Amino acid sequence: MTKDQTTAPAEKDTPYIVPPVDVLEDAAGITVLADLPGLKKEALDLKVEGNSLTLTGSITPELPEGLDPIYAEVRAARYRRAFTLSRELDTARIDAVLKNGVLRLRIPKLEHAQPRRIEVKPG
Repeated sequence: MTKDQTTAPAEKDTPYIVPPVDVLEDAAGITVLADLPGLKKEALDLKVEGNSLTLTGSITPELPEGLDPIYAEVRAARYRRAFTLSRELDTARIDAVLKNGVLRLRIPKLEHAQPRRIEVKPG
């Protein structure tokens, strides 16, 4: 995973929230944990194009009927975050789970990029 991209030319003037993420790596791949409070699975859009991974989503606050907000600290109701992925990652095998406002992406490394143990035979 390399640089983080947070704006796209077409969405430059649209306000959005850049969710905080944790990126963890092990020998078999990486795990990305993104905080997306209030986001429902149906409103989440994950796309991989080439070596770019983009996550977007819209939140709609659930207000009691007949009430309108008079003050809101979160003005943007959209999440957006983009990453450039390493070529050693297998983007065809990404696993995504959204639970309790946390998105967990598991992106395995390609077979040839994973370490392997070589057996040494007696001579």
